[in-house]
Amino acid sequence: MTAAGDVRQFTVGIDDDGIRLDRWFKRHMADVSFNTVSRWARTGQIRVDGARATPGDRIAAGQVIRVPPAEAPKPARARPQRPQLSDEQIDFARAMVIHQDGSAIVLNKPPGLATQGGTKTIEHVDALLDALQFEAEGRPKLVHRLDKDTSGALLLARSARAAAFFAKHFSGRTARKRYWALVVGIPEIEDGFIDLPIGKQPGTGGEKMHVDETEGQPARTRYRVIERAGNRAAWVELQPLTGRTHQLRVHMAAIGHPIVGDGKYGGQEAFLTGGVSRKMHLHARRIRIDHPDGDRLDVTAPLPTHFAETLSTLGFDEAVGDAMPFDDGPPPPTREQQKARARAHAKTVRKERRGERRSRGTKR
Repeated sequence: MTAAGDVRQFTVGIDDDGIRLDRWFKRHMADVSFNTVSRWARTGQIRVDGARATPGDRIAAGQVIRVPPAEAPKPARARPQRPQLSDEQIDFARAMVIHQDGSAIVLNKPPGLATQGGTKTIEHVDALLDALQFEAEGRPKLVHRLDKDTSGALLLARSARAAAFFAKHFSGRTARKRYWALVVGIPEIEDGFIDLPIGKQPGTGGEKMHVDETEGQPARTRYRVIERAGNRAAWVELQPLTGRTHQLRVHMAAIGHPIVGDGKYGGQEAFLTGGVSRKMHLHARRIRIDHPDGDRLDVTAPLPTHFAETLSTLGFDEAVGDAMPFDDGPPPPTREQQKARARAHAKTVRKERRGERRSRGTKR
């Protein structure tokens, strides 16, 4: 093969006799894409023995292929540079760390700080991750999210391997998360299970969710009342068994007990008088998940100031909530559920008996 001037010319060898023109390019000019070959053909820049050619044409040994000059490589698109963190931002990020090991970091995220950025959201955890690299090769990776106004335990992975491991356990629902919340009123059932599908509320641009029995995604929440303040409010433990957006907030509002401070889903009824903070009282108290090193990660996040003060004001003791067992599984069935199961079982037994009688009647 020889090249002449800016325009390149190549003689087809015996090994390429009878192949398609696009195949020839793939063999001898692999850096030229099929789209580029097609464009050159459409504009008449590729010639075989002086005649225009298409990518599907067969070529023969001895023919001369004319190829246009090599195109200058496109400059690589510059990656947007993350702004350098200030000393105050670095100190703030590192002050959130409540656990650190070779594979994981757990933060105690304060209320009011978003997990990731978005429209008009500049300050968020993701923007602070450079401060949490420490001695690792790269910045840590978010494994899950917490709502902006929800505080508590937020898990970060320190490597791609750890991120894949944790993601697998979150998707498999083997990770366990315990939330504490203060809700308005007292749930009638103290140890309950909410199974209500959730979807995006129309007309809100996806910013608000609601219970949607027809098109919503399955959502299940376990709740238990820890203590009550008369008929005014209850301190509850929440365990999400699925991970829908705003799930705990939507579910508690749906059963008539919105989370204190959650005006988005509870309206004005979500705010208590008597000096109780208007901030949302929802906190990711504890996270437990298998660890890539074979152990189990189990971390408890201290309460934010406003939540701790509210518990104290209402006469609640944090130790009572922490003493509740973490691995109870689904709650016991209610009386209504027990009756429904009994009816279904009785119906099945009757069907089986009718089948047995018919079988006996047909024997000869």
